[in-house]
Amino acid sequence: MRNSWFSWGVLAMMAMLFWSCDDEVTYSDMKERERSLVNNYIVEQGINVISYSQFAENDSTTDFNKNEYVLIDDCYMQIERNPKNNINEAPDARQMKNGETLEFLVRFVEYNISEGDTINGNTFDTDNPDRMRVTYEDGSYNATFTDGYMNAKYGGAVPSGWLVAFPYLYFTRHDAHVAKVNLIVPHTKGTSTAATYVYPCYYSITFKPVKLYDTN
Repeated sequence: MRNSWFSWGVLAMMAMLFWSCDDEVTYSDMKERERSLVNNYIVEQGINVISYSQFAENDSTTDFNKNEYVLIDDCYMQIERNPKNNINEAPDARQMKNGETLEFLVRFVEYNISEGDTINGNTFDTDNPDRMRVTYEDGSYNATFTDGYMNAKYGGAVPSGWLVAFPYLYFTRHDAHVAKVNLIVPHTKGTSTAATYVYPCYYSITFKPVKLYDTN
């Protein structure tokens, strides 16, 4: 009888171990779920994904009216508004220079694709844009949030996904023509919270430099 009870105990422990392993969600599972979420979001939003070669042939533009996005550095990017395309109305527009640091006033919406909900943003707060300091050095962009909603929620680290558009953007202080991008950002290019819980976000962001030239 004692051996019988021992055998049943071993079997029970093995079953519990099997069920525990079977129910465990791995990092690989979470990444696969994230990919599915992004793919479903692309379909639901009617997004037209173009190749990088198409993007380059179109002078590094995406057609907003066709809802075009391009996949760059694991992020889906749409340049909704680029001042270089309205240079007559935004004559101050220019790209960042090598070795330069600029401070930007940022308006944004952060939408958690996994939850299907907006989780952060400042477009409702007309008096308090976020502030972001960006340095361009030898082809690389580094940035820090210095004030605002992103800084309060996540700290100073700017998600690398926010910077994928910078090599293609011109910047202006003319409000009607400030650079605007829309992004689908995976957890690997997102905030520290997104990286921890493995979820993708959609962002809509405008970048207005505090100062472009010594005279303004």
